[in-house]
Amino acid sequence: MLGTCMKSLAWLALLALWAGCTGGESVETDVAPPTIRDVPGASWPRLAARKIFFGHQSVGFNILSGVNDLMQADPQIRLDLVETRDLADRDGGVFAHSRVGRNSDPYTKIRDFSEVVEHGVGGPADIAFFKFCYVDIGADTDVDKLFSAYQTALSELKAHYPETAFVHVTVPLCVTRTSWKTGIKKLLRRQEMWEYDDNVKRNEFNERLLDAYRGKEPVFDLAGVESTFPDGRRCSFVRGGKSYFSLVPEYTYDGGHLNETGRRKAAEPLLVLLAELAQAD
Repeated sequence: MLGTCMKSLAWLALLALWAGCTGGESVETDVAPPTIRDVPGASWPRLAARKIFFGHQSVGFNILSGVNDLMQADPQIRLDLVETRDLADRDGGVFAHSRVGRNSDPYTKIRDFSEVVEHGVGGPADIAFFKFCYVDIGADTDVDKLFSAYQTALSELKAHYPETAFVHVTVPLCVTRTSWKTGIKKLLRRQEMWEYDDNVKRNEFNERLLDAYRGKEPVFDLAGVESTFPDGRRCSFVRGGKSYFSLVPEYTYDGGHLNETGRRKAAEPLLVLLAELAQAD
């Protein structure tokens, strides 16, 4: 009897670990996502001449490290990365960046980004954007309220600074950590499951952002990049009969921040998007 019980627990543990990142969903696309190799060489000088502002916290620093990695690997890409909140006195192009708001309080990030734009970035900036952190959205987040606040702020900024291209960024994800206890919770049909609920909320916010802006305004789908394996499969889990996405474990060193592989993975599509915006000017 004891042996049977132990076998059952072991099976549940394997099941739960597998469910944390099945990678079973394939990206349905007719073409491969663009890479730096697809960017015309003439686009990089145009991008280098643009004034850009990026508001972020720690994952943003990871992404900027990835930008530095790519610049070292490709001599065509030469961006002036400067940590500053003021573009008014900057001559020539600059990729300015700064911390905005406080982690775990996404509303402070919306307010701080708006203030930065209104006091030194708006007007001079050709491109401006900020990102939330994974700690800003969790199981208790009112996604509708937060997205409404985000939309209102960005709409006001776009109206006041029509010459600036504002880029929308999806919320980064975490690795979905599970154990044998997760399998038991599933069998018991527990409603609250911390292993999944934080990432579920992040996915819900990202769905709203993509539905509102994709195909209409510039979007950097950071979560999409983070959850996609090199072969195109998605790192996913199922909650309530619906699939949600997680950070690919191979892209992180602690379950949330990006390692060398992850940061380059995120930096490349960001640079491609920025180069496309610069070319469109």
